[in-house]
Amino acid sequence: MPKLLQQTQVDHYATNGFTFGVPVLSREELAWYNSEIERFEGKTGQPIDFPHKSKPHQLFEWADHLVHHPSVLDAVEDIIGPDILCYHATLWSKPAHSSAYVRWHQDGTYFFLDPPLHVTAWVALTMADEMAGCMKVLPGSHLNEIMPHDDDHNEMNMIPRGQGIIETLNTDNAKSMPLQPGELSLHHTNLIHASFANDRDTRRIGLGISYIPTTVRNIGQTPATALLVRGEDMYKHLTAERRLFDAESEEQYAYHHELMTIFRNRQDNGTTQSTGAL
Repeated sequence: MPKLLQQTQVDHYATNGFTFGVPVLSREELAWYNSEIERFEGKTGQPIDFPHKSKPHQLFEWADHLVHHPSVLDAVEDIIGPDILCYHATLWSKPAHSSAYVRWHQDGTYFFLDPPLHVTAWVALTMADEMAGCMKVLPGSHLNEIMPHDDDHNEMNMIPRGQGIIETLNTDNAKSMPLQPGELSLHHTNLIHASFANDRDTRRIGLGISYIPTTVRNIGQTPATALLVRGEDMYKHLTAERRLFDAESEEQYAYHHELMTIFRNRQDNGTTQSTGAL
């Protein structure tokens, strides 16, 4: 019996590769997370961006709290089981009235993990509805292999490499995943998805957290790291990360830089196995 999701949501995920509209955060938690983001932006004098938005749980107390949130992990456990690693996380902040976008892509393109059981929990910290440019998905596309991608360095592309699927896709049956603040969506690593302009007067902010079961192996040329967030890692296929130990300190920044260097090298160096992504 699922811990948090309805059985219909678990079945929908299996068939279609996604589910959404799952409430996980309280009003108080939302207020804290957003105030902490604003505090940091006030300190730096600019909107949060790379490198701080990547693996923020290895820099900030609020993000560490969120990737370990019991309700988030209950939803993830309903999909991939009780032994869970956090492989990566990215804070997505789409400005008000912005044409910023993310191309149609598959998350697993540059992750080099096998088998493809990685699930992304996208947690809305502000309104993420159609008007705000919520995520759109192609139902059932998670049953595909990874398709060939290329890079797009347009400044409005929210992914640094700008990876996206090369071939023209039929998006007539695309499904939107609108979220209220405090809700999450879950999608499979091979699911084809994208997002487009934010026409709201407010930012669209969400944390996308990449979770994998401990059974998943690295097939990249560069060793992979991950953080155990629930259960036990009996396999130890990936190098264990330390949990946040001194938020926003020089030592923590140095550790974050070390992890991000490994992550970027993995994306650049590719895989030891043949894949359509290269």
